[in-house]
Amino acid sequence: MNKKKILIVFAVVSVALAVFAYSKLFLSNTKFDKDQVYVFVPTGSTYEDVLKIISPYVKDVDNFKMIAQLRSYDENVFPGRFLFKKGTGSLGLVTALRRNQPLDLAFNNQESLEKLVSRVSSQIEADSLSLMKAIKDSAFMAKNGFNEETVLGMFIPNTYQFKWNTSAEKFRDKMLNEFQNFWTDERKAKAKALGLTPIEVITLASIVHKETVKIDERPTVAGVYLNRLKIEMPLQADPTIIFAMRRQTNNLDLVIKRVKGDMLRINSPYNTYTNVGLPPGPIAMPDISAIDAVLNPKKHDYIYFCASVERFGYHDFTASYEEHMANARKYAEWVSKLGIE
Repeated sequence: MNKKKILIVFAVVSVALAVFAYSKLFLSNTKFDKDQVYVFVPTGSTYEDVLKIISPYVKDVDNFKMIAQLRSYDENVFPGRFLFKKGTGSLGLVTALRRNQPLDLAFNNQESLEKLVSRVSSQIEADSLSLMKAIKDSAFMAKNGFNEETVLGMFIPNTYQFKWNTSAEKFRDKMLNEFQNFWTDERKAKAKALGLTPIEVITLASIVHKETVKIDERPTVAGVYLNRLKIEMPLQADPTIIFAMRRQTNNLDLVIKRVKGDMLRINSPYNTYTNVGLPPGPIAMPDISAIDAVLNPKKHDYIYFCASVERFGYHDFTASYEEHMANARKYAEWVSKLGIE
């Protein structure tokens, strides 16, 4: 064979090898219809576990295995949430399994730790039990000024970025850091001017949050409660009675449409009709608008307020007990006509 033929054969073989290598490395090795899917690899997974996890999404697992071994992925498995894009080749899939994708973890006004950990565990790897154990760890709470009644106040409703495989302890510690960042020097100064600690602000904010869904009304409601605290008048907040009833019945979803009668005499530190001052801790997780409403209350002389029958969702405010009773009778008559017990 002359030199020219050898060069031709070599060129043909080189092209063939290049095409073969390209097909193994870069040609699509996915078999899902969506533009992209997320693959979740739990903590402690082995290489064999990963092969089982990705098999529904990979067309040629043997091809993937060959590239994974060449790239030493089989010896370096990472837990996390990984993005597979439609049409990606084996090399791209192996590369994707090294890039743990963060997610936006969101929670809003959860009414209890139980509901919070349920919400969080549906979004990250840590389960409800491990989350609850980490949050209620006695050493952690004592070190950071919380107890079982107040630790819910550590969580500020928002959207936060996490890795899916975040542990319960790391989630808890990040939330503590977010809490500390939230309480800026300005917010602390405003709380101090009111004679309240940050947790006491959040406790009052949880009541304000439950009293009205109208954000523009919350500073006025906060002002009423702060006026009551100043004159050592019981807060007389219906949401605290509902909270106390739920705790007593061990039913966090108990529905109470009207607070009345014997409910007002329930034996509980959360009964703000029979106890003066703030309850032991927040009755729910207030949102930021409620917290800032307490820190920036509307200044007025109102002591009383009652749901308005003319402005649905809002309240009528007064400094006069007689006017308040007239408003209350009007509201009671309106509710009775609606058949609400």
